[in-house]
Amino acid sequence: MTDPYPPIFIDALTLAYGQHRVLDGLTLSIAAASITALLGGNGAGKSTTLSALLGFVRADGGRVAVCGIDPGIDPEGARRHIAYLPENVALYEHLSAVENAEYLVALSGERKTRSDVTDAFAAAGLHERAWQQRIGGLSKGMRQKVAIAVALLRQVPVLLLDEPTSGLDPRATADFNVLLTQVRARGTAVLMVTHDLLSAVDVADHIGFLEGGRIAEHVAARGPERFDVRALRVRLKVNDGGRAA
Repeated sequence: MTDPYPPIFIDALTLAYGQHRVLDGLTLSIAAASITALLGGNGAGKSTTLSALLGFVRADGGRVAVCGIDPGIDPEGARRHIAYLPENVALYEHLSAVENAEYLVALSGERKTRSDVTDAFAAAGLHERAWQQRIGGLSKGMRQKVAIAVALLRQVPVLLLDEPTSGLDPRATADFNVLLTQVRARGTAVLMVTHDLLSAVDVADHIGFLEGGRIAEHVAARGPERFDVRALRVRLKVNDGGRAA
């Protein structure tokens, strides 16, 4: 029987903290083997959207499902289908990069070989000399690559990314986007929350502008140019109160 829901499904979702409504009728659907980038200003509801999918917060109304599972009712069940890369990754300072990856993947209930881990590091652009270094001695960008490798090691239907290119230089960002295309090719549904418009344009199939807790505009990639970058810059600047570059 065909699953009636795509891997990521949000319909008319509402969520408030006290008197402040953060999500106000948010509707978003992400199919398998596709990448959606969600852009918006501070307070638009981007982080809350990820929290709702992860089951960290429970919606007041509407529907949300991860592979058909409501994370508000069964958060552990939903998370078994999710790999999540937060903006500020909590890694163990006293462990090496390899030890962190092996431990974090084991916590998810999966088994990976040392070769799997080092292959993921190489794919994420982490230099071999850093693999055995303690995390406490690595730069922010190198830590981010460790976290990216851990997320990619979990071959699950849904990948959630919160500002994944934060701390990465342009070359590392380009390498990361290549990795995302490989993840998409294996059938994963990817939701990327980002302020990096150019990275989103390079890799996303769809770009949504979140404003006031709902999608104010949705743009799909079309043709060889994919997106009208100039128009997207204007839209982002308006959406972000004139602060976007």
